[in-house]
Amino acid sequence: MKASLEIKDLSVSIGERPILKDFSLTINKGEIHALMGPNGTGKSTLAKALAGHPDYTVTGGQALMDGQDLLALSPEQRARWGLFMAFQYPLEIEGVSIANFIRAALQARLKEGEDFSAGDYYKELYAKMDALKMDRAFTARALNVGFSGGEKKRCEVLQMMMLKPAYALLDETDSGLDIDALRIVAEGVNALRGPDFGALVITHYQRLLDYIVPDFVHVMADGRIVKSGGKELALELEKHGYEGIAQA
Repeated sequence: MKASLEIKDLSVSIGERPILKDFSLTINKGEIHALMGPNGTGKSTLAKALAGHPDYTVTGGQALMDGQDLLALSPEQRARWGLFMAFQYPLEIEGVSIANFIRAALQARLKEGEDFSAGDYYKELYAKMDALKMDRAFTARALNVGFSGGEKKRCEVLQMMMLKPAYALLDETDSGLDIDALRIVAEGVNALRGPDFGALVITHYQRLLDYIVPDFVHVMADGRIVKSGGKELALELEKHGYEGIAQA
């Protein structure tokens, strides 16, 4: 079985408007890929389509996760298989505490008859919160309700660290973060790096990539990748802009 998230000639529309056009990318486990590009090129569309958002219609191509047809699964099944998405604008959920939300997500992945102890769960949860410099009192607060932008992003990274997904789609996780919060969130992502984890980091800015150093950088335009390279490609973007890179 191939340990990769493989996207082959994927085309996606919103209503009658095509956004992704024969988009192809392979993310092997153990790799971090950064996807950059101007607004409106399809970066967030890619993440939401892979996660199974109902507003995004796949009109062609494939997406395989470890050799299995990702697009044939419901959003819930994709998550259980190990796909995680961090949203640019995390949702607020009244009446559901952070602790109960993450615990329910973990339990949903267990096989019938399996369980885990509350003591072990909270021990790990608190350790992850301490690493993200989150007040432990947040466990009792409703998910993202009344949170600042930085607190919401830390909460999403906390969920990811607890769920330990096989693949993560991080849609502008750096949006709205100050320098200190950016560094802390990046450390949480980096803690998952290893042979059993692959990630796609969607961002506009090179600054995030100073903390989460990617193995590959891709530039997107008009619904497809127009250039790929290493970390140095992000530095070129800072100097020349997207248009200069796409035409080079």
